[in-house]
Amino acid sequence: MPELPDVEGFRRTLASCAQGRRVERAEVADPGVLHGVTAQRLKRDLKGRRFAAPRRHGKWLIAPTDGPTVVLHFGMTGRLVCGAESEPAGRFQRVAFDLDDGHRLGYEDQRKLQGIWLAATDGDIDRIIGDQGPDALSLSRADLDRLLAGRRGRVKATLTDQAVIAGLGNLLGDEILWHARIHPRRPANALTDDERDRLHGALREVLRASVRAGRVPDDPDWLTGRRDEPDPHCPRCGNPLRRGRIAGRTSLWCPHCQREDA
Repeated sequence: MPELPDVEGFRRTLASCAQGRRVERAEVADPGVLHGVTAQRLKRDLKGRRFAAPRRHGKWLIAPTDGPTVVLHFGMTGRLVCGAESEPAGRFQRVAFDLDDGHRLGYEDQRKLQGIWLAATDGDIDRIIGDQGPDALSLSRADLDRLLAGRRGRVKATLTDQAVIAGLGNLLGDEILWHARIHPRRPANALTDDERDRLHGALREVLRASVRAGRVPDDPDWLTGRRDEPDPHCPRCGNPLRRGRIAGRTSLWCPHCQREDA
């Protein structure tokens, strides 16, 4: 599932492929990924428009033009690809933008759980992306303390609540907590000062490494590298890992390194 590092990679793809380029035509192979805009209006309103510098907030990608702004969310299976206009379209390409230099920027998505919006104003962008917390990549230690204060829910659910912190999904939530040695069921407002310090350090470390990789790394010395194994063991201590449902998602943790009664 695309999380902050993946979407940051898509932002870079859009910037390198389309920033400063004019849209010769927009092609819509599947209008099912369009929200609040018809295929005809998308084609009409973007034709001849030039992409400006894109930006990202959490899992949302915001792509301004010299007219309307294209707003993208990638759901579980979406991605952006850039190639020559003459290349065959990918099997799951839903929307494509043919650019004035012969390149094509394609939005691909197998499951179509999110998609593309068109915004005329900043207010429209805010309405589309909804109630979002600060971007996880920008969080200072003071920001984290403020966001956790008074939160009685479990720390895993708090970290992955987009209205609290934007950009963290299931993989990042588990990975950050494992690096910080904090149990995912610990109450967010019960973390000690030392635990919050470890949590902030782990968040920065995991996000920086993941952004460099363009995804949450599945290295064998990371928790993510073990989660698909039938009998996973902790990369740090070698003890068996445990799975359970937290905030409606399958979570993975080490009961030895991440003690619930800490």
